[in-house]
Amino acid sequence: MDKYKRYYGVIGFVVAVALLVFGMYKLIEPKVTEISSLKSEVESKQSELSSLESKLEVVKKKIKRIKDSIVTSQKKIYSPVESDLGSDTLFFTLYNDVIEMVHANSVKIKAIDYTYNPEKDAFVKFGKDVYFVCDVNMELVSNYVNLGKLIQDIYQYPYYIKINEIEVKPYQKDKKILITNLSLRLYAHTEPDEEAVAEGQQENVSVEGPKTPLPQQ
Repeated sequence: MDKYKRYYGVIGFVVAVALLVFGMYKLIEPKVTEISSLKSEVESKQSELSSLESKLEVVKKKIKRIKDSIVTSQKKIYSPVESDLGSDTLFFTLYNDVIEMVHANSVKIKAIDYTYNPEKDAFVKFGKDVYFVCDVNMELVSNYVNLGKLIQDIYQYPYYIKINEIEVKPYQKDKKILITNLSLRLYAHTEPDEEAVAEGQQENVSVEGPKTPLPQQ
């Protein structure tokens, strides 16, 4: 046995190294597994984010297309059926329709405010006594589909509503949710339109208004 004693040190060293490598492997293995799992999760999130960004881009393009259509349209301006209703009544009629459209599409209103007769508007500058104008500014919470439906409803609304501004961005904690800042400009005649009144006497039609050329701003 003595002749093998000189190998004991080498064998011991090899065993020690093997144990050390095995120990390090056991220590590193969970980290490797965790890193691999995190990598897969990151790749999944990146794929999901890419999909959401594509959807957001589609929504933005749709909004721009609809907004451009609204700006260049020749829609009718709302006209009351009675005289001397006052600005509050004119505002409430249009405002109420907008709120109903928002709620009908399951879009939540986080904040809202409004301004009567913005000074820079052409109708206010040249026809303040003839037209009532109001800006409605809303911060909305929705998903992609419901926001698109809301914009479509605004486009299909029988009276002229101008989209002043729309800013859409994903909610940081959940990219599937959108935070939208939407500014709408509502227009109304302060007096009934004679043509609309005459038509209203023949049939109960509340969506007829004066065929007024709209300002291109």
